[in-house]
Amino acid sequence: MAKIAVVDDDAHIRELVQLYLRDEGFDVAEFANGEAAWSYMNDNPVDMVIMDIMMPRMDGWELCRRIRASGDMPILMITAKGESEEKIKGFQLGTDDYMTKPFDPMELVVRVKALLKRYRISASQMVTIGGIVLDRLGYQVIYKDTDEAATIPLKEFELMYKLAGHPGQLFTRAALIEQIWGFEYEGDERTVDVHIKRLRERFAAYEDKFKIVTLRGLGYRLETVND
Repeated sequence: MAKIAVVDDDAHIRELVQLYLRDEGFDVAEFANGEAAWSYMNDNPVDMVIMDIMMPRMDGWELCRRIRASGDMPILMITAKGESEEKIKGFQLGTDDYMTKPFDPMELVVRVKALLKRYRISASQMVTIGGIVLDRLGYQVIYKDTDEAATIPLKEFELMYKLAGHPGQLFTRAALIEQIWGFEYEGDERTVDVHIKRLRERFAAYEDKFKIVTLRGLGYRLETVND
């Protein structure tokens, strides 16, 4: 069963979350601040992180940034802050979902399961979206209606695979640059816009199945229509 790190300086919140998660069979590791969680994660595998924002020593913003810079796992933020600006900042840093205190513990469990399922699908090396299959092992696009396979430019494939592997999730341009082109990339973020335009043109025939949507000032996400 998946191992989940719960990071919150409120002991009562940690106890509540771990109680419900363990009842569902999850393995839970608790931490009172981001620094302790980050130290643990450097030496121990974790499948998902549930974190507060305002914590001593290392807050949720910094912990989220470090997790996203080092890998790809589900992140759920739980915080007393409900303002839209805080949510936007969280999504820009790479959080997958957001809950505001007080919250329904059973709703949290449902969201945890949904996020883990989404990431397991993306980690399978095969992503099916609409009428196409993205095969990461062979870096091929398989068209289900004709059963034909084709190759597309590598960065286009990786970008499409990232978006299709996490349908509905917002990715900022900066996050896509880091995850697809790498930290050492010195080009302009408009590179992402160019590749998105090419993908839209390439898969225009499938726009009744999925669309790559622009969120002005934030980034992109892929939305399924009739998948």
